[in-house]
Amino acid sequence: MAYVPNEGRYDSMVYRRCGRSGLMLPALSLGLWHNFGDITPFGVQQSLLRTAFDNGITHFDLANNYGPPYGGAEQNFGMHMDIDWHTHRDELVISTKAGYDMWKGPYGDHGSRKYLIASLDQSLKRMHLDYVDIFYHHRPDPDTPIEETMGALDSIVRSGKALYVGISNYKPEQARVAIDTLKQLGTPCLIEQPSYSMLNRWIEDGLTDVLREKGVGCICFAPLANGVLTGKYLNGIPADSRASKDPRYLKPEGITPEKLDKVARLAKIAEARGQKLSQLALSWVLRDEVVTSALIGASRPEQIVENVQAVHNTAFTNEELKAIDEILAD
Repeated sequence: MAYVPNEGRYDSMVYRRCGRSGLMLPALSLGLWHNFGDITPFGVQQSLLRTAFDNGITHFDLANNYGPPYGGAEQNFGMHMDIDWHTHRDELVISTKAGYDMWKGPYGDHGSRKYLIASLDQSLKRMHLDYVDIFYHHRPDPDTPIEETMGALDSIVRSGKALYVGISNYKPEQARVAIDTLKQLGTPCLIEQPSYSMLNRWIEDGLTDVLREKGVGCICFAPLANGVLTGKYLNGIPADSRASKDPRYLKPEGITPEKLDKVARLAKIAEARGQKLSQLALSWVLRDEVVTSALIGASRPEQIVENVQAVHNTAFTNEELKAIDEILAD
């Protein structure tokens, strides 16, 4: 049956301006990471995408090596594009990245002009797209001159293969140099994508200041700390959880009693606010509008519906913020 989107989908979402650009992003974006590779049934992927769009999530975020296997998420998305999304392309912001290992040999990794342009060409073919809305350099490469890496991003925009470019995982001074280099080339840096959550606050130590000063947007990944801030690990490691099934990014030994104690105390604050813990965690990263969007993953459509409710409750009292800071500082 042909997909017919929810007519009221834009009423469910809050949209934020990305830095000083003209682009608005939904406060929550959907990441097509390991849950869009071959380990997730195609029908489940379709239901996640449809539920996200029905709730106003217009931004789908990928990378060249998301899967498994590498390229799998983009290839699957290309099939979804043909089935559901080709008629809604202009309502979507689709992003991808290159910077980590993708193919064998010296040209399938890091930040060279050859790698970035070749990778994007491959990504477009897999996704059945003429262009992406945002193309990121996925991580800093200290061995390639920043002028070459940013020059490749500038060339990509001028070629029409991407409308905007961004950076990911750049530390404050690295971000400042990259942003300034792109500006000199004539292509603004739209956005930075760092990790950020209640349990991982490193961007507050300089990066948010740089982004605010330069007028660059911010989309944070892992705002739920790979599931820890959902509370699912408070009573042990569930058999169907990420830590159990795919511990590459969340190892069981990293879920310490000290961390779980913080999570339990944060859950009480969430309850007092009339929120679930996951909603509190998302509201908290969105409390400062320097964060344009929070990037969520999902394995079930119900998780998306639940998370979207957080965008309408991002205000905190001073007492709440103080209590959260005290928990996180312990």
